[in-house]
Amino acid sequence: MRTIVKGKNLEVPERVRRYAERKLARLERLLDDRSDAIVELSVEQHRSAADSHIVDVTLVIDGSTLRGHAAGPSFQAGLDTAVDKVERRAVDYKQKPRLRARPIEEKQLLRRIADGTAEPRREPRIVKTKRFAIEPMFEEDALSEMEELGHSFFIFVNAETERLAVLYRRNGGDFGLIEPIVGGEYTASGQGRPPREGGRSRSGDNGARGRGARVR
Repeated sequence: MRTIVKGKNLEVPERVRRYAERKLARLERLLDDRSDAIVELSVEQHRSAADSHIVDVTLVIDGSTLRGHAAGPSFQAGLDTAVDKVERRAVDYKQKPRLRARPIEEKQLLRRIADGTAEPRREPRIVKTKRFAIEPMFEEDALSEMEELGHSFFIFVNAETERLAVLYRRNGGDFGLIEPIVGGEYTASGQGRPPREGGRSRSGDNGARGRGARVR
């Protein structure tokens, strides 16, 4: 700890300087090499003799400032009181847990929790169900329909396989096709499709050019 003793418009007597340094030495157990202790001494002539000697002690700990002020009949008496004050504040500072800096959102949440206004966290749940009519169509028709709607995916019944399918846009600009098979095995790249039987669709007179799912 670095200790600085200075006078305000006065020369500090050597005996007073040594006394101040001895008093502050007992605080070294609370401080480290980065801490500063500054003692400023002054005399106010307009005060009574009992409190004319003014002592201000300032401690700088980890960037925080702690102060102790006292007035007495002598600098030694003022130092006794001022150092006692600042020592108590240093002890409280060291024992108080230091909180890490928090983002503004976290601070606001903690404030709402303290005020009892924060909403309890809940698990995500299904809040909306949408149903729509769907008819068979070929992949190229589904692609045209998806492009027309400007969607990133399109659900339809594939007229070739007569199964539900999902057409989706890939990151590279191409398209992918998902064909769920209940109880079946995963097949990649469109392999493993069942062969077409007879016509292109089992949808009757509507043929293959029905409408897919228009999800708006």
